[in-house]
This record gives sequence, C-alpha cells and structure tokens, in this order.
Amino acid sequence: MDVLTIRNLSKCFGSLPVLKDISFSVRKGEVVSIIGPSGSGKSTLLRCATLLETMDAGSMSYGDLEIVRDGRYAEKSLLKAARNRFGLVFQNYNLFPHYSVLRNITDAPVCVQKRRKEEVVAEAKALLRKIGLEGRENAYPFQLSGGQQQRVSIVRALAMNPEILFFDEPTSALDPELTGEILRVIRQLAEERMTMVIVTHEISFARNVSDRIVFMADGLIVEEGPAKELIDHPREERTRAFLANATSGTI
Repeated sequence: MDVLTIRNLSKCFGSLPVLKDISFSVRKGEVVSIIGPSGSGKSTLLRCATLLETMDAGSMSYGDLEIVRDGRYAEKSLLKAARNRFGLVFQNYNLFPHYSVLRNITDAPVCVQKRRKEEVVAEAKALLRKIGLEGRENAYPFQLSGGQQQRVSIVRALAMNPEILFFDEPTSALDPELTGEILRVIRQLAEERMTMVIVTHEISFARNVSDRIVFMADGLIVEEGPAKELIDHPREERTRAFLANATSGTI
C-alpha cells in the first residue's frame, strides 16, 4: 500500500522550472532517501509533498485521500486531514523558543488534534526517554545543544502519530559529532519500520538505512532503485559523477 503517491508534479518559481514531471511514491514501512546536488529540487519536492509549496501541475494522494488532481487542490477539510498523516523535521529545528521542550511537543496534538492532554504528555515523556532526553521536559531550546534540539523536533513530529515522516537535511546544521546523534535516532526509527522520506547529503548513511534511493538533478528524477544497488552500481552517468564527487568530498 502506498502512503504517498505523486504523479507528474511540476513546479516553477517565476519562469524557472524547479521540478519537471516528477512521479514518486512511498510504500508503508519504506525508508526512501533523496540525494542529489544543491539546486536539484530535493527540498522543493518535500515542500510540495508537505503542502508548504503549491505544485503547478500534477496529482498527489495520501493513501485514500486525493488532495491534488491535475494541479487543483481539494477543499480545506481534506487538506487538513492530509496534514494529520505526515510529520516534517526541518534542518533548523524550528522549535518555539518561548515554549518548554514539553510544550513544543504537546502543543499541536492537544490544540490541533484535540487529543487529551494527559495522554499526549505521557506519550511525549515516553518518546523523550526513548531518544535519551528524559528529564529535559522543562528545558527551553536555548538550553539544549543543536543535536538535542533536533531530537526534540523529531519527537514533536512523532507526537502527531504520523503515517509518514519527512526529513529535510536533518543534519546539515550540526557538527559531525552531533550529526551522529540524529542519524542514530533515524536508524532506530528505520528498524521499527517507520515510513520515512529523507533528503540527505549523508551518502553512506542513505545507503545503509534506506530501502530505496532517489537521485535527483536539475529538477528531474535521474535514477532510483534499491539503496545499495544504486550507490554501488549506478546506471546513469549523471549519478556516477555525483557519487564520485560525493565520495571525494568535492560537493
């Protein structure tokens, strides 16, 4: 069963085409990494998938919810229902600085999803224990390291009980030591078969944690396939050139 289905997505910024006829789907329990050079359209694809950008053409469904058909968006009630099916982890955390860790996590489930506060708080504390932040419920973002803030942002997304979790370069704002913290959390979620789409520049991590990798360049999906097969034996010359540069550290 596909959790997300996108067909023939196109997106322009002004006269500049950024995404060109993209078709893309994610099955339940699948981990998909999207790799490619800067400016290839990876983050824009995620922003369209999470309704932060409007696609110009194409169709999109979350399971049985068709929310875009031929570039026309469904009514607000369907879009709201779709938003409850996914979570998004940003590269720069996007925590509310004036909220405690616990309130950052529980605010949306209580206020948006209208769930019982006691239930949400208990789940939030359990998730914080799981990722090694037990006892930091009352801390504020400025009191946490970058890696801890990113872990809180992951818990905030998980607290919405999403069917699919999107990560947009989740380690790009972190130094190498803190990067390891976040990659361990994502690896743990992958082992639990959380459905995830990860835009990342961490090629070896993508190879080892993903079921499938999508390589994008110039607004197109150039190649996609099983993770180890694509990284170890890319078919397309554009993919081979990117991976050679990635391995040598020149991108």
